[in-house]
Amino acid sequence: MKLLLIKIGKAWQILRREGFVHGMKRIIPAGLSLFGRVRSADVLFIAGGVGDSTRFRTRNIAEELGFHGITSSVTVQDNPRLSSYADKFSIFVFHRVLFTPSVVKLVAEIKKQGKEIIFGIDDLVYDPVFLKHMDYWRVMNALERKLYEHGVGGEILADPYVKTAMTTTSFLAEKLREKGKTVFIVPNRLSVSDMNIADLLYAERPERLKAKRDFVTIGYFSGAMGHDKDFTTVAGALQRLLEKHEDLRLLIVGPLVLDDSFGKFSDHIDRKHYVGRKKHFGNVASVDINIAPLEIGNPFCEGKSELKFFEAGILGVPTVACATRTFREAIRDGVDGFVAANEAQWEEKLERLITDPDLRKRIGEAARKTALSRYVTTNADDREYVEYLKEAISRVVSDTKKIDS
Repeated sequence: MKLLLIKIGKAWQILRREGFVHGMKRIIPAGLSLFGRVRSADVLFIAGGVGDSTRFRTRNIAEELGFHGITSSVTVQDNPRLSSYADKFSIFVFHRVLFTPSVVKLVAEIKKQGKEIIFGIDDLVYDPVFLKHMDYWRVMNALERKLYEHGVGGEILADPYVKTAMTTTSFLAEKLREKGKTVFIVPNRLSVSDMNIADLLYAERPERLKAKRDFVTIGYFSGAMGHDKDFTTVAGALQRLLEKHEDLRLLIVGPLVLDDSFGKFSDHIDRKHYVGRKKHFGNVASVDINIAPLEIGNPFCEGKSELKFFEAGILGVPTVACATRTFREAIRDGVDGFVAANEAQWEEKLERLITDPDLRKRIGEAARKTALSRYVTTNADDREYVEYLKEAISRVVSDTKKIDS
């Protein structure tokens, strides 16, 4: 009942911010996910939701493992048959999962059978201590906040039986090691399906840009709610650039609340709602410059992945990103992107890209090469994690055979 109330609160917030039509595009997949078939495999990924986080941390990783001979299935914690799955898998990866009765029952059965549990996370949401740093926390309704009262998955992480964790960044890995866990960093990556879309758009992009050469567009793709404070780190620089360049446009996709000071630039700003995967790539491909602002020093922001860099990069779009630890590790400043540590750097680096189309092209092409080499499932290089899984699967299978005999 508690989980249902939390889901209702989350759905209401989405509908309130994005309207009925666009909001339902996010909500309906959550209901449909309950009916997906779960086949026996080596690994079961269990997700707390169905959004982008689930896509990257379960389905895309499952696809990557498949290229290494490890079979996987994916389900959601709301699956009414969840607690019956202990017999069908050797390894269970819990990603952003609340400790509901069905989860408790499944975990108990996994322990009884001596199988492997891995804690998966891509944000600092597992520890309530960090919630004050999450900008979205201040606008959550009471029902949504219940989702985070013990940390998302905090009970699983605290269980001494769970010795292994899997995450996205070196910053998060350090935090998880402080909990005494063995941690594997498995970056977010684009799937084969993503690449089928992106390659077509990349091939078409030069002609599309040629058709709109009378202006330059900077794109910001917020995705989820809770990035208003992040955007303020670049807001002043953007306003000065909009004042200076009459041919500059700003495209904002997602539920971002713009400060009133942007009102005078309304003719230069285009707003779009959350869209599906194909249209999202189309929106990114339509801009000349991508930005990824975050609040430097904020631990919640420091844990964010480099997703916005490589999603743009795969399309040949150059990115200016906040100089968090993750973006500094991912981007070679001035080679395949730019990082900005303050407002002056944001303005200076955006100015260079706005005024130099050759630089945009050169940085964008380098970003695509980086994305292709490091951020697609077909080129993934997570050998330590893959070997760990294979050894764990072999152990579980061997133990099961001994019990059966």
